[in-house]
Amino acid sequence: MNPIAMMKIKSLMEKFKNNHPKITMFFAAAPDYIEEGSIIELNIKSADGKPICTNIRVTKDDLELIQALKEMLPQK
Repeated sequence: MNPIAMMKIKSLMEKFKNNHPKITMFFAAAPDYIEEGSIIELNIKSADGKPICTNIRVTKDDLELIQALKEMLPQK
């Protein structure tokens, strides 16, 4: 990956974390609740009220990715 792009992403992620501190805490805690068969649902409502929703049922293969992402988050 382009080092300049990585630096930009890092900067944008820091701004995001500062603007939305609760989301970082949520994502840090969420993996403790996820097990095979869990359902992860994502809902978005646009500014004009239009919703979009999707969900996945967590598989054994998904758990490996979730664990890797958890390890990337800052530890308390």
